[in-house]
Order: sequence, then C-alpha cells, then structure tokens
Amino acid sequence: MTPADPDHRDAARWARRAGLTLADERLDAVAATAAHIHAVVATLRELDLTGVAPTPAGAEVRDAAV
Repeated sequence: MTPADPDHRDAARWARRAGLTLADERLDAVAATAAHIHAVVATLRELDLTGVAPTPAGAEVRDAAV
C-alpha cells in the first residue's frame, strides 16, 4: 500500500464516524477494499473521455459484460 492508502486505523475511524460496529478482525479487509476502490476511481479519473459522446436519454444501453 502507498502512504496515501487507507489503513486499519482509517477504517476504524470511518466506522466510528458512521456509527457502525466493526469488529477488529474486519478492519484490514475494509481498509484493503477502500484502497482498491480508491485505485479504481483514480484510474477512471485519468481516462480522457472528451471525445466520447454521452448516451442519449432513454436510449437502450447494451453491455456485452451483462
């Protein structure tokens, strides 16, 4: 993990702030999941989508992954 990635202390703080009970053994998994989401979002932000037209409202979207 890079220094900017969340760790178990961050996960514990987020859980307390949200009023959630989070077992200590889950903190590392929650932090790892948050780090993965952060990496995916960072990658998406780097994509240049200026030449991609938006989907028209009401248009059927076909996704080959579905």
